[in-house]
Amino acid sequence: MSTEPSTPSSEAFQRLLDERYSCRAFLPRQVDTGAITRMLQIAQRTPSWCNSQPWKLVITRGAGTERFRKSISDYAAGRKPEPDFAFPREYRGVYLERRRECGFQLYDSVGIARGDRAASARQTMENFRLFGAPHAMIVTTDEALGVYGVLDCGAWVNNFMLAARSLGVASIAQAALAAQPHFLRAYFGLPADRLVVCGMSFGYEDGAHPVNRFRTSRAAVDRVVTWVDQ
Repeated sequence: MSTEPSTPSSEAFQRLLDERYSCRAFLPRQVDTGAITRMLQIAQRTPSWCNSQPWKLVITRGAGTERFRKSISDYAAGRKPEPDFAFPREYRGVYLERRRECGFQLYDSVGIARGDRAASARQTMENFRLFGAPHAMIVTTDEALGVYGVLDCGAWVNNFMLAARSLGVASIAQAALAAQPHFLRAYFGLPADRLVVCGMSFGYEDGAHPVNRFRTSRAAVDRVVTWVDQ
């Protein structure tokens, strides 16, 4: 019978993964710039294709966050998504099941009845209000790097969120912000060859808010791996 090895490092890593979740209600308290810099330094060790390190970031703070929150909320209201990278064409099978499970948990946590489109639309707009977070981040890649640049940025985003959790900072990666790249390029003065991968809101979580109390499930290992022995 095989045994599962464990070390202090693996246990600490597991704890970070277990503690991290998508925070959807933040306190207004700013994160110290020194702490943000430390999170960035840790995430900078993310491996990338040919060590290209394609991620570039815009991070808001203070009045910059408040101006951005109002501007993106006003702009996005009623607009269709126009992301640089196409959103999934379809969720089917187990992927649809998992998406629904997450959505139902979210709506149940904030008292939205299934089928209440007006309430669900209001909840969607919380993305553009940054869920009340004191900081927003926009993650971009060089358009010439294609899918590999996006893949590398995804790895960076995950590592940043884990680094944040290690310092007691909550976060949520957001495709919704990336749905309006034309606005983002104009607002932040981004070059045309910088494509928006995703956004993120981060800060200190509001532990009393019910939206932060549910956790999504994960598939068992035997659902995602095929062993080849010969």
